Amino acid sequence: MSDARDLLIEIGTEELPPKALRRLMNAFADGVISGLDSAGLAHGAYKAFASPRRLAVRVEGVAVSTPDQAIERKGPALQAAYDANGQPTKAALGFAGSCGVDISALERLETDKGAWLVYRGVQKGRPAEELLPNIVEQSLAKLPIPKRMRWGAGSAEFVRPVHWIVFLFGDKVIDVEILGTRSGAETRGHRFHHPEAIAVGAAAEYEQRLAEAKVLADIDKRKARVSEQVQEAAKQSGGNPVMDDDLLEEVTALVEWPVAVVGRFDESFLEVPAEALISSMQGHQRYFPMRDDSGRLLPRFITIANIESRDPEAVRTGNERVITPRLADAAFFWEVDRKRSLESRLDEQRNVVFQQQLGTLYEKSERVVALCDYLAHVLELDAAACMRAAWLSKCDLGTEMVGEFPELQGIMGRYYAVHDGEPEEIALALDEQYKPRFSGDHTASGAVGQVLAVAERADTLVGIFAIGRGPSGAKDPFALRRAALGLLRTLIERELDVDLHALLEQAASRQPAAVNASAKVEEVFDFCLDRLRAYYTDQGVLPEMFEAVAACRPVRPLDFHKRVDAVRRFWSMSEAESLASANKRIRNILRKSEEGPAETVNREALSDAAEKALHTAIGEAKAEIAPLIEQGLYSEALSRLAALREPVDRFFDDVLVMAEEAAVRRNRLTLLSEIENLFLGIADVSRLPSA
Repeated sequence: MSDARDLLIEIGTEELPPKALRRLMNAFADGVISGLDSAGLAHGAYKAFASPRRLAVRVEGVAVSTPDQAIERKGPALQAAYDANGQPTKAALGFAGSCGVDISALERLETDKGAWLVYRGVQKGRPAEELLPNIVEQSLAKLPIPKRMRWGAGSAEFVRPVHWIVFLFGDKVIDVEILGTRSGAETRGHRFHHPEAIAVGAAAEYEQRLAEAKVLADIDKRKARVSEQVQEAAKQSGGNPVMDDDLLEEVTALVEWPVAVVGRFDESFLEVPAEALISSMQGHQRYFPMRDDSGRLLPRFITIANIESRDPEAVRTGNERVITPRLADAAFFWEVDRKRSLESRLDEQRNVVFQQQLGTLYEKSERVVALCDYLAHVLELDAAACMRAAWLSKCDLGTEMVGEFPELQGIMGRYYAVHDGEPEEIALALDEQYKPRFSGDHTASGAVGQVLAVAERADTLVGIFAIGRGPSGAKDPFALRRAALGLLRTLIERELDVDLHALLEQAASRQPAAVNASAKVEEVFDFCLDRLRAYYTDQGVLPEMFEAVAACRPVRPLDFHKRVDAVRRFWSMSEAESLASANKRIRNILRKSEEGPAETVNREALSDAAEKALHTAIGEAKAEIAPLIEQGLYSEALSRLAALREPVDRFFDDVLVMAEEAAVRRNRLTLLSEIENLFLGIADVSRLPSA
């Protein structure tokens, strides 16, 4: 008999929730593998499977038992183990009994601290067949299922009713009841193509047997099949598919045997904004729309059937029949919404609560308008246009279209603003206020949209923090991390030179007095700095480089970015490491010194040639970098400061900083303080890595 066997576990169910399928699959497999590892059962590679009606995991080479373990138990000291006559005492006999052996089986352990009785033995490994049922049950119990359901007369609970369980260890069935179902070696194929039971003789044949029964159990292979079929169907129809990855993932989780079908809809629906039609097709029917080479929406779609129909035409016409009323709804919303201007909907926001403590949507709009006015004057932009965009920014939330398709907020605002005759920059801003919408998305391109995007996020951040609802751990119900990063990215990437701290203070001053938002400004500012940390990490910036700049606490994100870029360039210079080490040394000396530096260096008290040379070099550097820092030319400033390496190194080689004479010592400490302050005008380079 082999000392390792392949393991296969499959949980057969009613249709599982598609948006959670991959997460459930991974959690189940991870739980099984973790259980094997915890039990000490060696194993090889594993693979997880999932389809609408099953979760499964196959593990290669699982040991048939845990390994034997050597045991050593120390008992009583020898002097306590035997009496004067050499007979074992109660302590010795009791120890032997606890080990399950005769006293004669015990050994002696000699150490430099004395001698003891000791038991040495071997604990036999436990059979895998005994351990596996509990491992599977524990894994199933830990699945991320928000709400479990019951079925039938039993007490078992799972995400969906369980109909069969495959539990194979090698060619042997692990006979056990799990979730109210007896395990066996029979799975099920496609619900329609192959509803009969399928005998699985070995774990290795599982995937192939299911494929023969019209089930692609590998979720990634099935996803690739769906993608290939959609692209091929679109190509044959003369279009390009709109293939959102979230939709592709969901469709993959809905089918076991994907078959692409192309359908059409009436061209008159193309008068409706394409985004609305796409949302309807994707959200309601899980269809893939098509565009032509110019990006224009085509009156065609692709659906993925879960069957190889004998009558494909019937499948096509059925889907066309279903989508028509959905698109008709979108056309109706488009027509009805345009009968009223966006501006006419503004007053309705007085009756819509944004957040109980922060007031109505209208009150939020008032705050954002004021922030847009502030930012427009800071950035020397058209304040009237920015404020107009802010007043209209949330008006589309009351439209029928956005009520049905919330993901179209802003997008429909832009269409309705154009229809109302609003200037192009204002219409665009209503859409771009939400940019970036997701990771990797672009920031707002228009100046008005940039101002609106920043103002809206600043108000939300300060307000939500003020009511004590900021992110906690993994929980971030108001998506404040995304809001902060979007604000920062807009300021940095669009080169908007704005004092973030001052902006947050402006936002706080306009919140309801009862929430005392001003007390939260520092917390929000620090929260934003933390988001910058992640932002620069993603760009490959060393944590030490970020910390070097953050230590100076720049309040303007664009300025922060320039400093980070300067530090990155500085670090590539040959002088960087030496100067970083020197600044660390300076920092330590100044910190440990009981006396602080003077305001200025006393030139008359300089006696050593090295300290005189350093004082001269510092003076020259001060004069040269002052205008550079004033202009934000930090890279140039650090390049100039790199020239201090030689006089700094010479100073530390030749000069005793902590001289016995107090005046001399303090003068030298002042000299070091000036060096530190020169660099701190840009970044704390002492935080950079050094040998």
